[in-house]
Amino acid sequence: MESPDIPAPAPRRFIPRPPHHRPGSPAPWADLPRERRSHITLDQIRTALGDDHRYRPGQAPERWPTRDGAVPEARPAAVLVPLFEEGGESRVVLTVRSDQLRSHRGEVAFPGGRLEIGEDVVRAALREAIEEVALDPSLVTVIGQLTSLPTVSSNTVMTPVVATLDRRPALRASPSEVHRIFDVSLSEFVADGAFHEEWWSVPDRVDGSGFPESEFPVWFFDVADETVWGATARTLMELLCLVLKVPFPPTLRTQAPAG
Repeated sequence: MESPDIPAPAPRRFIPRPPHHRPGSPAPWADLPRERRSHITLDQIRTALGDDHRYRPGQAPERWPTRDGAVPEARPAAVLVPLFEEGGESRVVLTVRSDQLRSHRGEVAFPGGRLEIGEDVVRAALREAIEEVALDPSLVTVIGQLTSLPTVSSNTVMTPVVATLDRRPALRASPSEVHRIFDVSLSEFVADGAFHEEWWSVPDRVDGSGFPESEFPVWFFDVADETVWGATARTLMELLCLVLKVPFPPTLRTQAPAG
């Protein structure tokens, strides 16, 4: 899916790695046979989310404590994780953020943004998807939500809202917010060579990880001529682990994304 008025993919963006970083562990699904990692359907995703991840109207986003037990003050935000099926493969819609934005410029992201007064996470995610990529809301069925997480650079607590679409959507980018719209099958994220983990060390960073030397894991997916990392990669990591029924990395629910 490429919007006709959106430029071709640019070279992968520079990632601001700290001076101290090292390789991490293989993907949680690395030992699964390839047939388990292909043809991931929407029915599998619906089953994987189940009751534990169903949408609860009016539910407030979780707040993650820092190491000293304090809950950071951050504005609630929501993103939409839009999934549709084509040729027996579930595909997820992603964007590349415009260079005109104040934060996360040029990064791969889901459509989303901060909640307005009186909104819950679903309303906010749908509104932002309409504004950013002109998604037709009549195609959308919300099936659940994933763990809320803080994003460091934009001072938000982001809740991912997972939704299915009746068919491949016709989308149009808002140039002030979106540089590129594209979609990727979930099978591509779990293909050999797509994923890698790094451990970063930022001595002055304050988060809830509790790891020595202020070290924390960062996850990356190289797909569709883009590198997906930060909060978007963390959301995909949770979804993929649920769908493939593999153990979450021990750090998945205890670390704030780098982005």
